[in-house]
Amino acid sequence: MEYSFERLWAYQSARKLVREVYNLLRKFPNEERFALCDQIRRAIISVPSNIAEQSGRTSFKERIHFLDIAYGSLMEAYCQLEISFDLGYITYDDLSKIKNLFFDTSRLLIGLKKNLVSQPSAEEGRVKRLKG
Repeated sequence: MEYSFERLWAYQSARKLVREVYNLLRKFPNEERFALCDQIRRAIISVPSNIAEQSGRTSFKERIHFLDIAYGSLMEAYCQLEISFDLGYITYDDLSKIKNLFFDTSRLLIGLKKNLVSQPSAEEGRVKRLKG
C-alpha cells in the first residue's frame, strides 16, 4: 500500500535529490554545519515535503500553492549550493553533477503543476454538468 504522492516522478526525483545533497554536505567544513548546511537542508527537505502535502489538499489553490513552495525551495537550495561553490566548499564538478538533478526535479515539478492546472476541478465539472 502506498500514498498517491509516492508514485509521482517529481516526488521520487526530489527524494533522490535530498539524498545527493546530504551526501554533498558532508564535504562542508564544521563551522558551516549549523549555518549554511542547515539552510540547505531545510530548503531541500521542503521540496518532497511540499509535493507530498499538496497531494493531501482538496483545494486547487492550495495544491498549486504547495507546488509553488516546493519549486521555490528547490531554487533556494540550488542558489545556496552555488554560494557554497563560490566559498570553495564544493567543486565545480560537484555542482555540475547535482545541477542535472535539480534540473530534472524542476522539470518534473513544472510538469506536475501544468498537469494539475489542465485538469478541471471537481467543482468546475459539477457546475458544467448542472448548466449543461
